[in-house]
Amino acid sequence: MNLHKKRTVSYLCLQTTCEGQASHAHVHEILRGLRARGWDAKLYEPNHQDCSGRVHLLRRLFDFIIVQCRFCLSGKRTQVLYVRSHVALLPSILMARLLGLPVVQEVNGPLEDVFLAYGWTKRFKPVLTFLWRLSHSQAHALIAVTPQLADMLRTVFPKMNIYVVPNGANPQIFHPMALLKYPLEKPYVVFVGALARWQGIETLLNATSSSSWPRGVRLVVVGDGAERSKVEKFAIRNASVIRFLGRIPYADVAGVLSNCVAAISPQNNLLGRSNTGLYPLKVFEAMACGVPVVVTDFPGQADLVRSHDCGMVVPASNPEELARAVRTLSNSTEICRTMGENGRRAIEMGHSWDHRADATSKILVGLLECAKV
Repeated sequence: MNLHKKRTVSYLCLQTTCEGQASHAHVHEILRGLRARGWDAKLYEPNHQDCSGRVHLLRRLFDFIIVQCRFCLSGKRTQVLYVRSHVALLPSILMARLLGLPVVQEVNGPLEDVFLAYGWTKRFKPVLTFLWRLSHSQAHALIAVTPQLADMLRTVFPKMNIYVVPNGANPQIFHPMALLKYPLEKPYVVFVGALARWQGIETLLNATSSSSWPRGVRLVVVGDGAERSKVEKFAIRNASVIRFLGRIPYADVAGVLSNCVAAISPQNNLLGRSNTGLYPLKVFEAMACGVPVVVTDFPGQADLVRSHDCGMVVPASNPEELARAVRTLSNSTEICRTMGENGRRAIEMGHSWDHRADATSKILVGLLECAKV
């Protein structure tokens, strides 16, 4: 099988990929890896660059139509349609099938994530569930980002080809010597990611008030989202402990991570969303930077940390245990060094974005081979 033979794939994403968000890294790193393997890969996404999350609903709907029209008008010039899961994708998927194109749908989480992020959508749950099932059923293959999510999809679509390709990290950008571009007082620990309800932000903030939180260790928060105001208010009241950076450029995150004591992924299980597994981007990027990670005990991230001995696992929604883990790591340079080296080695051996792009490319090539039979 010649993976370097020129092939064409259209990557359709109905949400603008904003630098500093996990979706931006995922989409553009996979595209980079596919192009390195000889694919002519074109991204279709909304043209507007408003990353505030406050885009009017009508504008979003208009963007969904325009982006899909752009793909449909050029669909004959591609061999494969690769879509990032979205309930509004059905027109493009049906057009691709009409053109005889294989369709791959990347599934980043359960449908419940939509209802958590946008509460008003619960009123349309039956309709959205129908569209979600129909669009997924029309794909030729599904790519899930965790094994548990793949298992859930197999129960709904038992005859579907379902693969697992998790998040990863770019070890050329995220590495132990990455330059810190912000005036952060050390020592500090870091949270990086969307400030969403399921991220455990409140638990993290409360941990800094625990008597177990190590004296002199600060918490740096990088990201944006629904919980931003909560973080900002807490940072104002506790300026000596918390530093809020907001959203920063993708490459700049590396320097913040490489200079920290540990990175924290304190996600909770709001409405059972963590039952389908978690492989947060920030965990892989911290590992690539050679620092330990503290994660809550859910499938995926906890398995990753335990299997590579690259951090600590704590119970979810438990500020006291989280504070104790931070204290343990801040008190032992040797433990941090060993765990950090283990994490970096794991990324280089099998968890880089290049590994993920290679797996994705092989799935796409396999579909093309099947389409020729």
